[in-house]
Amino acid sequence: MIELLRARRSTRKYTDKGIDPEKVEILKEAVLRSPSSRNIDPWEFVFVTDRELLMKLSRSKPHGAKFLEGAALGIVVCADSSKSDVWVEDCSIASILVQMVAQSIGLGSCWIQIRKRMFDDKTTSGQYIRDLLNMPEQVEVESIVAIGHPAEEREPLPKDALEYEKIHINGY
Repeated sequence: MIELLRARRSTRKYTDKGIDPEKVEILKEAVLRSPSSRNIDPWEFVFVTDRELLMKLSRSKPHGAKFLEGAALGIVVCADSSKSDVWVEDCSIASILVQMVAQSIGLGSCWIQIRKRMFDDKTTSGQYIRDLLNMPEQVEVESIVAIGHPAEEREPLPKDALEYEKIHINGY
């Protein structure tokens, strides 16, 4: 697992190649195996492969989502917020786990923050996505994970570039 963490980098440029159905099934299994507080599993996942929908989702906020239009898959990570008071944490765990599994099967990925972001001056990014995907009102969107075959190879972050000063032992 540490080797996956060492190699993982955010991928924002993808090839036009689709993702093999077997790999999509692995990604589905990964999100459904994600742990959640008290095993409530409040999360829901919308797997989007339709190019037109990916383009529309890439416009869900002014900055930091445009690259989704080039991905083969976007996973909208959301939850019924009435089921758990820690749905944000549960969705965040699922988001990073699916990224790590994508890395392990040769795919690139990048997290797109949606919660607390705005589509425009009046509409939240979450509301825009709920309307676009016909989602129930009580479902909140945490993130979108863009996944595809990387069109670029990024070097791993060197160990000496890690911020070890952020580690505190036995107290702050």
